Amino acid sequence: MRAMARYVLDALNVIGAVPADWPADREAAVRHLVERAVAFAARTGDELVLVVDGAKIPGLPKQGAVRVVFARRGGPDAADDRVVEWLEADRDPTSIEVVTLDEDLRRRVRKLGARVGSPAALLDRFSAGSGG
Repeated sequence: MRAMARYVLDALNVIGAVPADWPADREAAVRHLVERAVAFAARTGDELVLVVDGAKIPGLPKQGAVRVVFARRGGPDAADDRVVEWLEADRDPTSIEVVTLDEDLRRRVRKLGARVGSPAALLDRFSAGSGG
């Protein structure tokens, strides 16, 4: 039996990893990513934290294995700083895979012992077994 995986997603970076999929509506894009994460977590038992830049989005579903957190401030690297903060507070950051293409964030989280993954690989896992 596969052990549960733990992910922290640089959410807008994951959304933007597929430029053709980047919509004009940031809120709709985040909601769609949350829906995909919830379906993935239900199928796998994995835990996911989505870290989102910008204004809070009301009414996102509260799901046990999927948590959405927002950057604490605006501006450059706000979500990156929140990802690092999340890892620093975790009891075992070495058990977490941070999903981002941001090279500076990748460097920062590796220093904390976390693994890094690509958005494309995670989105492929989201699609596996889901019919799309």
